[in-house]
Amino acid sequence: MGTHANRNASTRRDLIRYGGAVAGAGLLAGCLGAGSGDPGSDGGSDDEESGGDDGPAGSYSVEMAPVGELTLDSVPESVMVYSLLYADMAVAFGHGDAVNSLGFDADAGGNTLDAYYAELDGVEFDREGIRQLNSGSGDGITVDRELLYELDADLHLADPCLFASFEGWDEDDVAEIRDNVGPWFGNVYSRRNSEPPESCRDDYEYYGLWEIAERVAGAFREPERYEALSAVRDDLIETVQADLPPEEERPTVGTLLYMDGTYYPSRLDEPGFANAHVRPFGVPDAFGADDVTYETAYDHEQLLEVDPDVILHQYGMESYYDVAGTREELADHPVAGELSAIENDRFYPSGDPVQGPIMNLFQIEMTAKQLFPERFGEWPAYELGDGYPEIPESERLFDRDRVAAIVAGDAE
Repeated sequence: MGTHANRNASTRRDLIRYGGAVAGAGLLAGCLGAGSGDPGSDGGSDDEESGGDDGPAGSYSVEMAPVGELTLDSVPESVMVYSLLYADMAVAFGHGDAVNSLGFDADAGGNTLDAYYAELDGVEFDREGIRQLNSGSGDGITVDRELLYELDADLHLADPCLFASFEGWDEDDVAEIRDNVGPWFGNVYSRRNSEPPESCRDDYEYYGLWEIAERVAGAFREPERYEALSAVRDDLIETVQADLPPEEERPTVGTLLYMDGTYYPSRLDEPGFANAHVRPFGVPDAFGADDVTYETAYDHEQLLEVDPDVILHQYGMESYYDVAGTREELADHPVAGELSAIENDRFYPSGDPVQGPIMNLFQIEMTAKQLFPERFGEWPAYELGDGYPEIPESERLFDRDRVAAIVAGDAE
């Protein structure tokens, strides 16, 4: 099957953007900071590399493309954040109270985080005083530079290439904020290992989710918390991969968004941290034979031709999408009702592709239960607003108390 044009591209862009995804153009690496950054992974692995080094007189250095090497004099106490990826990292490393902003409505982002954090004793994201950065509408993203002066962040935990793409911004504006307010430190094109704009291309590197997490932990001077959380993730991956069925017995899986009678598919085999919660299971990609791009769209008949065994609806946890309601709508449709995933009740709310480390742990557990319930326990029924479902303690795939203790700094 070939690619089908997106008949409602701008609407899809709006909903994906407000759901937490980001896209953007870049700028010359010379405007961003010294150095060109460590060689990263291909963005599809989660191997770790060094995140920071001590420097003279109490200063310390961290490194990540596109900024390169960044020297900080002290741990940032006020941090501008655009996406949930970095908000979750700040919380994970014990510095959630440093976050002063999000790119979108703080309640919307906070609800997504709360869905997971409610399962962790003492872990929360305090939304009080969080400022919304994006004031744009339609396709455009608008961030007032004066707001960044007002926030006066010690660190802008966002990709400068992204900000240079916003309406009314360019390379000089990004450099101005760096010089007059605080440095940038973030990487967004690793989400799908998409090609940066030409001005960023020479010095850009791609990282896995936990490689980015290590570098951000370095910026907060929290290597111990990173190592402890990474060990929980390693144990989780070992647990699920040790009990996977042979490849030929695994279901075909399609990840997508559904809106107004149209499906927007995504490839599972693409590298990048967007798939960090699905990649460990090595399942066949239902859309692997198609030329799926950001603009690809299917109608009901076209999706029925593909007919995945399991459908994972992105942004399904405490977001703008009512996946349970969508499942009921599709079950009543004369064509969509014939989908195997609908007939067999395997149309699930899936995770947020713009995921930080805590989100990633829960989303791996969620995916294990949705894909292999006979091995990892059934995924409970989920309705929008319910939060992450209560999993019996005997069926949990990672230790909640251990994660809560790490975030609190109490882990031994």
